[in-house]
Amino acid sequence: MIPYGRQSIDQSDIDAVVGVLKSSFLTQGPKVPEFEQALADYCGAKYAVAANSATSALHIACLALGLGPGDILWTSPITFVASANCGLYCGAQVDFVDIDPRTYNMSVDALEAKLSEAEASGRLPKIVVPVHMCGQPCEMEAIHCLSMKYGFHVIEDASHAIGGQYKNKPIGNCKYSDISVFSFHPVKIITTGEGGMAVTNDSRLVQKMVMLRSHGITRDPSLFSRTPEHPNSLTPPPWYYQQIDLGFNYRMTDIQAALGLSQLQRLDKFVALRRELAKRYDGLLTDLPVATPWQHPDGNSAWHLYVVRLQLDKIGVTHRKVFDAMREQGIGVNLHYIPVHTQPWYQRMGFGPGMFAEAEKYSREVITLPLFPSLTEVQQDRVRNILNEALQG
Repeated sequence: MIPYGRQSIDQSDIDAVVGVLKSSFLTQGPKVPEFEQALADYCGAKYAVAANSATSALHIACLALGLGPGDILWTSPITFVASANCGLYCGAQVDFVDIDPRTYNMSVDALEAKLSEAEASGRLPKIVVPVHMCGQPCEMEAIHCLSMKYGFHVIEDASHAIGGQYKNKPIGNCKYSDISVFSFHPVKIITTGEGGMAVTNDSRLVQKMVMLRSHGITRDPSLFSRTPEHPNSLTPPPWYYQQIDLGFNYRMTDIQAALGLSQLQRLDKFVALRRELAKRYDGLLTDLPVATPWQHPDGNSAWHLYVVRLQLDKIGVTHRKVFDAMREQGIGVNLHYIPVHTQPWYQRMGFGPGMFAEAEKYSREVITLPLFPSLTEVQQDRVRNILNEALQG
């Protein structure tokens, strides 16, 4: 079986993890802040907050921006469910903006039209979460301009996109957003096993997210509320701490951070390999009845996923038959993603098929092909040949 994604672990990663296992700190030690600083520096952002998953990072990012009951979050229907669920976790309502049929990212035209309607009805979103699908950046400058006009916050779901660029700058620099979130799941571009990171340029947001990821507890006297036991909160005893918010245990361990730090050293290499493989796929698939990924000239994808779109009007088999035929031959294709608004949980909220036409058409036609740094040309050729056979039925 050739999987659609796979982690790349070498001896330096193993040594980094073993080093932590032999140290005094398995968690809440020095490696997490080292990883945070290294990633912030890489992205050109001021601050970073590590978490135990990108889902957790999205949740605390929403809370830091004040999302709560009575508020609305918008995101793309073509994403993993976490991009929408983070709004529900905060008690907010969720809605979707249809995708661009070329990039598979949130359509700026659809967003602008929906914002105009929402303004008229008094139901503007508090937060919009554009998703950098497959690693290709959204049109962030245009989205930022709309945020200035309509007064919403922007969280970039960059779970697919670490190592990519937008307008020749690293994704995650937050020039056009309040917060950007990365994922370090094993199939992502770099991994910490499980893990995520929120980056921002706002010191208030980072302070809030740091507190929320660790039970809402602080040891910073400047943040303390005065209590009868310690009326002079500026000089508390050394053991003293306060819970000043309702937080969570979303911390990343030092074991994970050490792996992330090691992986970060090879991030550019990983992305370069993915780009070479994607370019080779483009060439291999030119004579097949599939649409290969279109790339926006303002972006440089990190190529987390290589998604092809079947030209069903040119083949005599169904989407399902192509998928099954490839799986039967040991090609671990996948589908990213089933539109979130068609999931049972969201249908119980009033969403359903027919609401976001481009997203639904996309999901009926796409297949994710294997793409990871250690994929060989021989394996790529096999993927191409089996896809060709599957398309012929």
